[in-house]
Amino acid sequence: MPKYVDQIFNEDALQALHRIPDASVDLILTDPPYGLGKDYGNNSDKQEAREYLAWTERWIDAVLPKLKPDGSLYIFLTWRYSPEIFVMLKQRMTMINEIIWDRRVPSMGGSTRSFTSVHDTAGFFANSKKYYFDLDAVRIPYDAETKKARSRSIFVGAKWLELGYNPKDLWSASRLHKENPERVDHPTQKPLEIIERMVLASCPEGGLILDPFMGSGTTAVAARRRGRHFVGFELNPDYCQIAENRLASSEATLQILNNQPSEPVREKLAPSELMAAPTRRGRPAQKKQEQSSVKTPASLRTEKMQNTGSQGIETKQTEIEMQTSLWSENI
Repeated sequence: MPKYVDQIFNEDALQALHRIPDASVDLILTDPPYGLGKDYGNNSDKQEAREYLAWTERWIDAVLPKLKPDGSLYIFLTWRYSPEIFVMLKQRMTMINEIIWDRRVPSMGGSTRSFTSVHDTAGFFANSKKYYFDLDAVRIPYDAETKKARSRSIFVGAKWLELGYNPKDLWSASRLHKENPERVDHPTQKPLEIIERMVLASCPEGGLILDPFMGSGTTAVAARRRGRHFVGFELNPDYCQIAENRLASSEATLQILNNQPSEPVREKLAPSELMAAPTRRGRPAQKKQEQSSVKTPASLRTEKMQNTGSQGIETKQTEIEMQTSLWSENI
């Protein structure tokens, strides 16, 4: 294993990315300073708009060569700068999704001069059309009642029903409040459940994740919990220590993927079995040929008209024959 793997370096990523070979990273997952003036123990988030965007472009150009051809990138942003930064990335990668994280902010409080901001934005970008993406690893299972309601024979064995549905691009997860046991001393810590979904979907097992702004180490913890490797950089030594403490705790214990159904997957029925399977009313489905033999009101009307027409022709023929016979006798 290379020395840089599973390490968090207390260095500026722009100065230390040379440690990582090009085309060696499966996933870049990062939550950089937002340019909002947050206190991270340094001046990294205290830049004017033009300076902040220029700095963002520099680190993007520095990290992207580290990504494999089928690699991906997730970046957390706010509405203030996401349009400009998304344009930067679109010029270099393919945009797959804009994900909205609903932080479940309480309705009380907020600004009196604008609408209250209650979400963060995450951009999902890929290096190529053949990017790695494991949907099955992040499917959300249906509950037993939902599966029972979809009991028609055509649904039996359907993958979307048995394994769960595809998460949408609106993710609702509460921000980490002070009383949350996951919370550490970091102003913009992201919930593990969000980071883990990105890790499971976009990094293969045993793959390598790069976070150039490691912060409290959530990316590293998520990687270790899900059987992936990590490498990252963080300027603040206190945050580096927090991350190391988290990695040494039970929080970083390997977790077995548990988003699969709790009951056996029902086998998909063959076409012949589907025809014999009970319908919603409990009767077997009839074959098309059998259904065609059933007389509809329209077919009954047509048959009556045909029969009436043939009887009229026969009656007229009989009348003509009788008249001919009487005429012959008179002669």
